[in-house]
Amino acid sequence: MRYGKFAAVAACGLLFACQPPQDTGTEAPAADAVAPAEGETAAEVAAVPPTPTHWTSDGDIGNGLGPVSNGDLLAGASDTEKWLLYGGDYANTRHSPIDDINTDNVAGLQVAWAFPTGTVQQFEVSPTVYDGIMYVSSSNNRLFALNAATGELYWRYDHPLPDDLRLCCGIVNRGVAITGDMVIMATLDADLVAFNRLTGEILWETTMANYADGFSATSMPMIVKDMAIIGIAGGEYGVRGFFDAYDVATGELRWRHYTVPEEGEPGVETWAGDSYKTGGAPAWTSGAYDPDTDILYWTTGNPSPDWNGDLRAGDNLYSNSLLAVNPNTGERLWHFQFTPHDVWDYDGNTQLFLVDVERDGAAVPAIVQANRNGFFYILDRATGAFIDGTVYVEELNWATLDENGRPVVNELANPTEDPDYRVCPSNLGGMNGAWTGAYHPDLKLAYIPTVESCQYYQKGITIFQRGQAFMGGTPIPVDVLNGVAHGHVSAIDVDTGEVKWRYMDPDPMMGGALSTAGGLVFTGNQEGFALALDAATGELLWKFRMGGGMRSQPVAYRAEGKSYVAIGSGNFTTFVAFAGGPADIPEGGHLFVFALPD
Repeated sequence: MRYGKFAAVAACGLLFACQPPQDTGTEAPAADAVAPAEGETAAEVAAVPPTPTHWTSDGDIGNGLGPVSNGDLLAGASDTEKWLLYGGDYANTRHSPIDDINTDNVAGLQVAWAFPTGTVQQFEVSPTVYDGIMYVSSSNNRLFALNAATGELYWRYDHPLPDDLRLCCGIVNRGVAITGDMVIMATLDADLVAFNRLTGEILWETTMANYADGFSATSMPMIVKDMAIIGIAGGEYGVRGFFDAYDVATGELRWRHYTVPEEGEPGVETWAGDSYKTGGAPAWTSGAYDPDTDILYWTTGNPSPDWNGDLRAGDNLYSNSLLAVNPNTGERLWHFQFTPHDVWDYDGNTQLFLVDVERDGAAVPAIVQANRNGFFYILDRATGAFIDGTVYVEELNWATLDENGRPVVNELANPTEDPDYRVCPSNLGGMNGAWTGAYHPDLKLAYIPTVESCQYYQKGITIFQRGQAFMGGTPIPVDVLNGVAHGHVSAIDVDTGEVKWRYMDPDPMMGGALSTAGGLVFTGNQEGFALALDAATGELLWKFRMGGGMRSQPVAYRAEGKSYVAIGSGNFTTFVAFAGGPADIPEGGHLFVFALPD
């Protein structure tokens, strides 16, 4: 097999966080570690100054648009010169109205410019575009401000990171928020940093939690009104999950919503004994917001430990759940739990779409989600009531759903000490919160990049030590070892949950998606190709070999009168080997920006 030999060691580096300390790329090596070259003295080498970590601009950049307003954020991607939110808009459609790149001419798409990040592992960014400037974050928390039409570098910041980070799944960052005249980045050591968007100067920095306890932050904050909403990662370390609201002017905490209850709080009865104290339920991805009802929606991940639930009997609220909260106070309004008592690592953190679905001839405001557990959920947006659930993956055998959307678990699928039952889907999905889907409002299709790579689930011991991995077992990537892992992009009718078409790929599909009014879906695969599919049929219309596997979230925008599509390449060898992709492709982040020829 091409990459099967990597699978046996992949779980160590990826899931048990036993990879060596990361080179953050932000500090020069110690002078005494550098051997003098011929003709140099040790004193000359020692005199070399340390490499800078922050390069600012004089601020004379952009087109003079002024601060980003709340109206700009509410408009989402409807202004084609702006891409301000992770999901393109608060409904998370990732749909662009750009139509001059379309099914008729996309075959002529060419590279307009490209930019390297100088970093390794997954390049998962969703670029932010405003005022002719593109803001791009990379792995290792590097942040670049670039000319959106030419790729010229305006300013750069490399966040100094400790050598002893506690990470689950790579040194990733998925983008920066923008509001007023600032951009805001969350960091791997659980900080939140705000910059002047024109100069790159730091305006404030806030610590969310102590990274040494197992906390980190990887997602793009969501700006709602005058707050930056951001959730924490750390479910593989037994942390108590939460998501926060910070005042964008000062960086001060407005409110914190814990995702695991304490003693005396509703939901604590769903945890046996004091298992809630190491309950996990991280809130590591971006949410959605309905400005008409002023409700914020956020999702949560796995309970801890992942694969041994013996000591945490019960449903383990509010892990693997959708939470509706008041954005002004953080108060929970209602919840829906996708996978009670999860022992498969089926995080509930995949993308939420706020859409209207048709029921009995009427439009019903709904939330739809392709969950990591393999089910496509349709929920009432006002109440969280279950409307429907369908299977969107090719193979699903761990459970069925009852009339209320609660899983009826196949007991054979539970982890054992000596597993021999192939469970589908894997702990990567299906879909996964590390990448995005997209939604075409005219076709009413959701586009879901999907992994098909079933596993055995092995139960292990559970010993909690703060700041150390706490997982209670491991998945065994049996489909990877047998060479049958693969992937697809599935187009799902949001009214019915029916799969209308699939684009099949020999490797798991682990990159984001973008829908456009030109009738296209942009995505990419692990072989390193950027792809454009026909949104109505799934036909492959264009591809370009970028090199590294595609893990980014594509965006479309206009600059200086021209339309562009931005797609990043660069994957983490350990991660892609574990999923069943081509582990022989070198790492290294690179942003490609495409346009039609003049």
